[in-house]
Amino acid sequence: MQKALSYRDWLSTTTTTGGATNPPMENSSTSDNDTAVVKKLVTENAVVVFARRGCCMCHVVKLLLHGHGVNPTIFDVDEQNEAAVMNELSKINTAGEGSAATEAKFPAVFVGGKLLGGLEEIMGAHISGELVPRLREAGALWL
Repeated sequence: MQKALSYRDWLSTTTTTGGATNPPMENSSTSDNDTAVVKKLVTENAVVVFARRGCCMCHVVKLLLHGHGVNPTIFDVDEQNEAAVMNELSKINTAGEGSAATEAKFPAVFVGGKLLGGLEEIMGAHISGELVPRLREAGALWL
């Protein structure tokens, strides 16, 4: 299973779905740079889950994805970093989708570089049969 990284840890070391580490990126405290790093990670990985540390809803989403055979990149967010992460996710989401974008909330699941949603959206897609095709389209599933 893949190791979950704390919010600030991934700025210096990032992981991909295969578990290999990329070279450290430049660490800057600017919000624009953080947003660029988060956006790059979201676009480079098929499935990314931003989860609140210890949250039962986040755990359910992780189990559902692992049950489908998906190995998502998971970012555990501490309470003190929650507002900063939500701000960065909102910037990414509104920049990519315009004014009609869905508000990001924990757990925030990105599939194929786009926000799929939180627990309700993931479970709704799973029940309606839309989740597996979207995971295949993003390259997270091969079968």
